[in-house]
Amino acid sequence: MAKPVKKPKAKPKKIPSAEPTARSKAKARKAAPKKAKKKARKMAVALPIPPVLPAVPVRPRVDPAATALTPFAAPAADASILDALWRTVEARRHSGDVEHSHSARLLARGTPKVAQKLGEEAVECVIEATLGNRTATMLESADLLYHLVVVWVDAGIRPEEVWSELARRQGISGIAEKAARPKGIIRAAQTTKLP
Repeated sequence: MAKPVKKPKAKPKKIPSAEPTARSKAKARKAAPKKAKKKARKMAVALPIPPVLPAVPVRPRVDPAATALTPFAAPAADASILDALWRTVEARRHSGDVEHSHSARLLARGTPKVAQKLGEEAVECVIEATLGNRTATMLESADLLYHLVVVWVDAGIRPEEVWSELARRQGISGIAEKAARPKGIIRAAQTTKLP
């Protein structure tokens, strides 16, 4: 005689309770960040890109307190203005008047801050140039040159040293000049972009 086939016992159906259990709470906590990340990715893709806003006119920065010092007097509207600017920044460094001189205040904050300001001005100049804002690019270029001169003063570099290096490079291909640099410079830069 054949044995009767036993039917598996039906599991009782779980009736969801109104109170969440500790296990369901933990599961919800784990799932929440994943859902939020997924939702954020969807939203990021769905958001429209805002149009480029018109450039806000940039006003030259003026430190009213600095007028008490000898004003910066440019001898001409050519490259010699950088020599005059260097002499002015060097004089302000020697005066140490951090109350009235932006240059003295910046130099007193140390090399990292001086270098940071140069980087900030470089980025601002790049942004304006990329946006095609000619006037703003010119103004940011002046800020960039000023902060470069401050870096020179901080590092003890005289403008004529930079001019001599530029004169030395004149007529040399930029590719050849970079290739002639010592390999230590390339290692220190930690980049493979230099030849």
